[in-house]
Amino acid sequence: MTLLAVDNLCVGYQTRKGFIEAVEGVSFVLKRGRSLGFVGESGCGKTTVGMALMRLLPDNASIRQGSIIFEGQELLAMPAAQLRKIRWKKIAMIFQAAMNALNPIHRVNDQIAEAILAHDPLATKASAMKQVEDLFSLVDIPVDRMRDYPHQYSGGMKQRAVIAMALACHPALIIADEPTTALDVIVQDQILSAVKKFQKQMNISLIFISHDIAVVADVCDDIGVMYAGQLVEYGRREEVFEAPVHPYTKALLASYLTLDGDVVQPMPFTGVTLNLIDPPPGCRFCDRCPLSDAACSLDAPEYAEITPTHKALCFRCK
Repeated sequence: MTLLAVDNLCVGYQTRKGFIEAVEGVSFVLKRGRSLGFVGESGCGKTTVGMALMRLLPDNASIRQGSIIFEGQELLAMPAAQLRKIRWKKIAMIFQAAMNALNPIHRVNDQIAEAILAHDPLATKASAMKQVEDLFSLVDIPVDRMRDYPHQYSGGMKQRAVIAMALACHPALIIADEPTTALDVIVQDQILSAVKKFQKQMNISLIFISHDIAVVADVCDDIGVMYAGQLVEYGRREEVFEAPVHPYTKALLASYLTLDGDVVQPMPFTGVTLNLIDPPPGCRFCDRCPLSDAACSLDAPEYAEITPTHKALCFRCK
């Protein structure tokens, strides 16, 4: 069953230097209980997509066109008061910086209980605290640390507390924005294990945003590769990682080391990400693409369907 359907989402930012086309024509579908990962370089539009889904974009941002259908309802046309009832209750977010997501002057359990009390009119302070205890057990934080302040937690504990907060109202969808950034590999593995555990136990759909291909491959069923605001390749994990077709996806996969298979020297690719204030009319990757020709810079490519579940935005994929 389809939980979320995004069609032709276009988001931009008005800046002093001009209007930035941060997200252009992004479309995808997420079924209930499945996980979708967005991967790409910093500044490619991954976080903007996540923030647009919850309509938490800054004041200088605007959704120029598109549709976001969640459980049959159009979120972009929804009044703010109605949308507030969906945030955290139906759609929750694990923010990128755990320390910034927690209020330093309030105890952690009080912050999580506050989310429960705000969205559940039948909850009491006692029942909310019991839910917090259960959530701490789920994310492997000792219950006797509930009343600590955020500064008393390690980085990994803060991140697990933010995960517990996202789970507090049993949402249907969680958007995880770089939840393992700045954590060491041991703690990162613990966080990823927690994410996979709660998703399986609670049948939650997940959108996982990361620049780390290996992390996305470990967590997600479906993969969306973003470049310069566009979704350049989209498909099931096996299709994207085992049979990539877009040159950018191939370049990403060739640029990092793996611990299995043959020892292969990573192949970094040259160039910088496109300036999105005035993008050219053609393919946004053509200046860095080894397969591009003059035609690629003149016309924008359309999606090529590789399989019914696998598509890529490239002339060379047809």
